[in-house]
Amino acid sequence: MMSDATEEQARLLDAAVVAGGLGARYTQAHRAYHNLTHIEDVLLRIEELTPPKEHELSLALATWFHDAVYQPDRDDNEERSAYAAYDALEQVGASPDLMAEVVRLIRLTAGHSADDGDIAGAVLCDADLSILGAPREKYVQYAQAIRQEYIHVPVADYHLGRADALRSFAEREHIYRTPYAREHWEARARENIEAEIACFDAPPDSQAGS
Repeated sequence: MMSDATEEQARLLDAAVVAGGLGARYTQAHRAYHNLTHIEDVLLRIEELTPPKEHELSLALATWFHDAVYQPDRDDNEERSAYAAYDALEQVGASPDLMAEVVRLIRLTAGHSADDGDIAGAVLCDADLSILGAPREKYVQYAQAIRQEYIHVPVADYHLGRADALRSFAEREHIYRTPYAREHWEARARENIEAEIACFDAPPDSQAGS
């Protein structure tokens, strides 16, 4: 049986999702990857990482709102998403502490880096990056969806920018912060990143089956 506290958290989460208009936001036509499927996947990966229960509500809210604003031609999406979360949570009467924590977590997804000891931050960042360590077929679908979101960018420019972004993760000592993610996703993530970057340098004909 669900406890009263859990029921109240579920009601607050549902109310915030409605107040933030997230259903409409995540079904915008330009979202090939940053859509409801992505949100559902991040929520599942958070569950897989088994964070302490005291972080569950803030992580769920941060997940739902972290891509609330997504425009590929802007570099302030996370900040604008944090503002959207704050406004929605204020409307539904969330506590100031919860609002501050959700905003903090969303901002972390801009660089996907959490300080040592920041359990909630590490879990959210790792869950959001879990796609890098997905099975190869799923990773390829993700890479294709990202390209679709940046279809307005010329091919050569996209390859340069995408390679730089991927290398920024590959050059880290660890892509992931949590022990579970490092054990289960890290090696495959590095393989996927290496394979995608290699495709950028391959002749066009050889990329058709990648």
